Amino acid sequence: MDFLALDFETATAKWNSPCELGIAVVRGGVVREVRNWLIKPASWPYFSPFNVAVHGIRPEQVAESPTFAGIWEEVFPLLQKSTIVAHNASFDMGVLRGTLASYKIPHPLFQYFCSVSLARRVWPAMPKFDLKTLCTRNGIPLVHHRAGNDAEATAELVIRAGEQHGSASIEDLLIKARLNTGVFYPGGHRTPGGKVTTV
Repeated sequence: MDFLALDFETATAKWNSPCELGIAVVRGGVVREVRNWLIKPASWPYFSPFNVAVHGIRPEQVAESPTFAGIWEEVFPLLQKSTIVAHNASFDMGVLRGTLASYKIPHPLFQYFCSVSLARRVWPAMPKFDLKTLCTRNGIPLVHHRAGNDAEATAELVIRAGEQHGSASIEDLLIKARLNTGVFYPGGHRTPGGKVTTV
C-alpha cells in the first residue's frame, strides 16, 4: 500500500495562509518518512488568535522560514502522480489550491481522498469522525494540530482501514470502501463529488 498523507496548519482563515505542512510517506503499508515544513505565510506577521490557539504556532516561529514557494521544489516531487489522503480533505485541498493560485504555481497531477469519508464507511458506528476520536479507537498516538503529527496519524488510520478490509493496495481499499477520489491536474481540479474548476 503506497500513498501520502498531507496536513496543513494555517495562520488565518484565508486559504493562502499555510504556516506548516506535514507529509507522511507510506510505502509497502508502512510509514517510511514524515516531512514537516514551517512556512512563512503571506499574512505574516499577522496570525489569527483563533488559529494560534488551535496549533500553537506563532509569528516569531516562522519569521526565518521559507515561503510556500520556497519549499515547493521539495514538495512537488512528493505530490506528483501520487495518491494523497487528508483528514477533512476539502480544507487541506482548499489551502493547496488557494496557495498555488496565490503564488501562480501550476497544479501538480495527483488524486486524493478524504479519511473522514473513508472512516464513515469503515467504522460507521463511531459517534464522531474527528481525528482524535478515530485515533483513540484505533490505538494510534496523536499530538494533535501539528502538521507532521496529524499527517502521520492520518496515514496510520488509512493503514488500519486497509488491514480491516484486507487491502494490499490503496486502489483496492478505495474500491472496497466505494470511495470516489478527487484530482488535481495542470489547469484544474475535480472534487470527489465531481465538481470541476479551472485555473
